[in-house]
Amino acid sequence: MSPESFLRDLHADPSRSKPLDWEVDWEDAPLAYKLYRGLPAISLSPEVPLVLGGRERGPKPDLTGLGHLLWYAYGLTQLSHSCAADPTARPMQMHRRFVPSGGGLYPNELYVYLKTKDAPDGIYHYDAAHHRLVLLREGDYDSFLASALGNRCKVSACFGAIFVSTVFWKNYYKYNHFAYRLQGLDAGVLIGQSLEAAKRFGYAARVYYQFLDRAVNRLLGLSDREESVYAVIPLSAEPADDWFSDGSGESGNISSTELCRQLEEIRHDHYVRSRYIKPYPMLIHMNEASMIEYPGAFRRAGAAPDADSGVRAAYLPRVDRPMYDLAAVCRKRYSPESEFVAGKVTAEQAGALLQDATASCTYRNDLDGPRDNPASRVSLYLCMHQVEGVPDGAYRYDAATHALRRLFPGDHRHRLQQAMYLNNVNLFQVPLCLHAAGNKNFLIPELGYRGYRIQQMETGILVQRLLLAASAAGLGGRPLLGFHADRCDEIYDIAPQGKTSLIQIPIGPYHHRSRLEGGLHA
Repeated sequence: MSPESFLRDLHADPSRSKPLDWEVDWEDAPLAYKLYRGLPAISLSPEVPLVLGGRERGPKPDLTGLGHLLWYAYGLTQLSHSCAADPTARPMQMHRRFVPSGGGLYPNELYVYLKTKDAPDGIYHYDAAHHRLVLLREGDYDSFLASALGNRCKVSACFGAIFVSTVFWKNYYKYNHFAYRLQGLDAGVLIGQSLEAAKRFGYAARVYYQFLDRAVNRLLGLSDREESVYAVIPLSAEPADDWFSDGSGESGNISSTELCRQLEEIRHDHYVRSRYIKPYPMLIHMNEASMIEYPGAFRRAGAAPDADSGVRAAYLPRVDRPMYDLAAVCRKRYSPESEFVAGKVTAEQAGALLQDATASCTYRNDLDGPRDNPASRVSLYLCMHQVEGVPDGAYRYDAATHALRRLFPGDHRHRLQQAMYLNNVNLFQVPLCLHAAGNKNFLIPELGYRGYRIQQMETGILVQRLLLAASAAGLGGRPLLGFHADRCDEIYDIAPQGKTSLIQIPIGPYHHRSRLEGGLHA
């Protein structure tokens, strides 16, 4: 199958991404976290702060602060024990994190390049199961990492960098080829959470989606047939503009292959738990097709055009409020399924939610360059029902003017429910049903096959901001991929604009399911 056909089928009909005879071996499932064996490790402080407001500037970076940041980004935060509605089903016990993940499988891993006085300089893996750093490669790698990023970052001015990787088998064992779509989205919500946590600790961060893949994987000691880095996020106590550059004329022509020769290959033993790992050649093929060999292949990508700017707008009330407590919002965040209940939502609540969520579009990254007003490649559409002060209808949210542009009036809940092929949510109970939409060509003309996973990651960042904003407003949100995108596209008539719905997020009041929960922090 060609990459084009693979991506088209993956989005048009996710049910076709898994063979009809595909059987999940639950007893041979991999762990939801990676465990290295036989390597030196540094335990991180379990006494995490229970309040996270905002800081103008963080304290001098140290191991304690970085450990807190990593825990809020991807640590094991909660143990949950619940019973299914079916009395014959086994109780479910799961380790939760502050980010959502398809099926609770968490296919991503975090690595850190660390330079602080209280730990040896080098490359570490964040061991979420034990809240510690495992040393993979000791030394100063400023020059190597800067070259791998195309000399678009002054790495020497950063105290470290976070690497977000994807382990292919961790959710392929359940979802088959559909795992490729989930892996990008899951990486995106993790990036979004990492950016929010860094902001709360007063650190500047920038996301690099484009880098020399094989060189970065070699630095971390990863086999790109099992796992590959999707994003690099340098961290600094200094403003980002002081250490970011677009690298014009500076990147040189060093290839990923040449850069790899400068570094000794390392391979470390790690525990997966699965006794038999099925082959996943298409995921390896897509990963290889997305790789970058030369810095000259790095590209920019502009904003997604909106053709409905002249449509009648309903302006929402702006909410000028202080930065919410991220710790409290993360603890409260809930993903309802059958727990959505009909309830009151006001225009003020909807406006605050949309305003907070789209602030994610202003994050700094290497697609926009060093500009003050980064572009948005993901648009936000929504269907509203019985929101006080807003007529029922299908809308596009215009973040620049904080306005809802009404596309089609009326109650669209029946069409939304018909578009679901997994009827796990009753959308008639939900006042807000949002769709993140992007280019139907998945940014492939601008960024090659890497454009697809970048689009999924940017969608994931927006999804995480929506979920946090919903939690701050006392509402629940549930990311859904079990819907027919073309039917939702018809509701907003976005196909002629070359756009398509990438994910669906119903948001509204809810009641809690009966379950036992316990926080995993000191």
